Amino acid sequence: MTSTDLKTSDISIIIPTLNEEQNIGAIADTLQGRAGEIIIVDGGSSDRTVLFARKRGIRVEHSAAGRATQLNHGAACAGGSVLLFLHADTRLPENFAEPLLQTLGRRDVIAGAFSLAIRDAGPALRFIALCATVRSRCLQLPYGDQAIFIKREQFVRLGGFPQVPIMEDFLLIRKAKTLGRVHTVPERVTTSARRWQRLGVVRTTLINQMIILGFVLRISPERLAALYRR
Repeated sequence: MTSTDLKTSDISIIIPTLNEEQNIGAIADTLQGRAGEIIIVDGGSSDRTVLFARKRGIRVEHSAAGRATQLNHGAACAGGSVLLFLHADTRLPENFAEPLLQTLGRRDVIAGAFSLAIRDAGPALRFIALCATVRSRCLQLPYGDQAIFIKREQFVRLGGFPQVPIMEDFLLIRKAKTLGRVHTVPERVTTSARRWQRLGVVRTTLINQMIILGFVLRISPERLAALYRR
C-alpha cells in the first residue's frame, strides 16, 4: 500500500564535501536535471571544490566540517519533501528516482537505501559489497555510502543525524528502525574504492569492524573517530 504520490521534483540531493574537486564533474554530469535540487554542503575545502561546483551550476552551502553537521545543514536548507544523502564519491544508478519514490510511498517504510557496488572492484571488494548489501537487506541497516533516503517529515521526527564525529548514519538508521521499515532497493549505487586502495582491503575491513565493536562496547565516538582517521 502506498501513501501520497511523490515526484522526482520532490527530491533534494544533499552531498557533504571536503576537498572533492575531482568528483564535482561527475556529480554535475550524472545528477543535474534528475532531481528537484542538488546541494553541496562544503566543510571548508582548500581545493577548488566550491569553484567547480558553482561553475557547473550546483547550489553550494557552507557549514562547519563534520559529516553529521554538513548533512543536517543541507537538510535544513533543502526545499524538497524527500531527502537523499549522497557521498561525493558515490554514483547513483541511472533510474534511482523511481525505486526511491516507490519505496517512500509505502506506508510501512520510514527510510531506504540502495544496494552497494564498488568501482573497479576485484573479487575481495565485490565480496565486501555483497556482504554490505546482505547486511542492509536482512538487518535493515544500510550505511551512508549506500545513499540513504527519507522523507523530510520523518527526518525531522528523528531529530536528524546525531551530532557525533563518526557513525552518524548507523545511529540514524538504528533509530529509524524503531518507527518503521528501512528498505534496501535492488538497484545499486557505485562507490569509490579509494579508502580500500589506500589502506588495503584487509586493514580497512578490520578497522571498520573495530569501529562497530567499539560502538557496541560504548567507546566514545571521539576515540573511535580518531582510530578511524589514523
